[in-house]
Amino acid sequence: MHSASKGNIIVVGSSNTDMVVKVPALPRPGETVLGGAFYTAAGGKGANQAVAAARAGGAVTFVACVGDDAFGAQAVQGFEDDGIDTAYVFKVPAAPSGVALIMVDGSGENSIAVASGANALLRPQHVEQARDVIAGAGVLLAQLETPLETVAAAIELAARHGVRVILNPAPAQVLDEAILQHVSVLTPNVSEATLLTGLPLDDDASRLDDAATALLSMGVGAVLITLGARGLYMAAPGIREQLPAFLVQPEDTTGAGDVFNGALAVALAEQQPLRDAARFAAAAAALSVTRRGAQPSAPRRDEIVRLLRS
Repeated sequence: MHSASKGNIIVVGSSNTDMVVKVPALPRPGETVLGGAFYTAAGGKGANQAVAAARAGGAVTFVACVGDDAFGAQAVQGFEDDGIDTAYVFKVPAAPSGVALIMVDGSGENSIAVASGANALLRPQHVEQARDVIAGAGVLLAQLETPLETVAAAIELAARHGVRVILNPAPAQVLDEAILQHVSVLTPNVSEATLLTGLPLDDDASRLDDAATALLSMGVGAVLITLGARGLYMAAPGIREQLPAFLVQPEDTTGAGDVFNGALAVALAEQQPLRDAARFAAAAAALSVTRRGAQPSAPRRDEIVRLLRS
């Protein structure tokens, strides 16, 4: 178990088991496509980000709920294998562990449906039980696959103790400025940034700039808009820059955003400057899309460093 220290990363979020089918093309409504390979993999945005952070070299504590079932037990074992502190992964008998049904097409694009299960039962009181480790952490990382009131409670608690907060606003939903003003770094993709700002986004840098400016005006400290194969757009007071992506051959994009966020948390917990942290995170995400699955694709630190040096 990690002792609370300023380098610690606390991830508050979801844990799922992903059931994945490779298909030649994603089916349209009413259409059946005969798929190829089927496999299961550990997933859930929170769990993916916790594992990515641990593999990237972070000391990670995960706050989550799983069901009292085989999927939950398997998930917790996986976290422990990756060196994650599971003292605040709560087993709730009232619901099954979360499950995601994922289809991945030939180009690596995916379509996902999630049954939240135990993730919907993660409450502010669970966050309260982790109060001391959150208050003593270097970075709090959260997403939106668990109830918003719980995410808000974690963010407010972290902000009150001067802990840096990374919020990955996924799956996309409208957020109150009362939450956003506590966020140190917001990491939306294009569709999430569009929903948060109401501004239509495309490849145009000026549009990205408008969206970033709008988000900063809501009180966010810095914005990293992830652009997939086009890299990312970084905005903070005095900083506006588009960073290119690392060139790789994509196999499966599932979890790439989660790997980005987990690695970003590690770099920021190590006090790396924002641009360096963003590049570290982008390198980790690039490596992840060359492999199948969400958690299985998260790279180790030495691989990330090697890609950065090349």
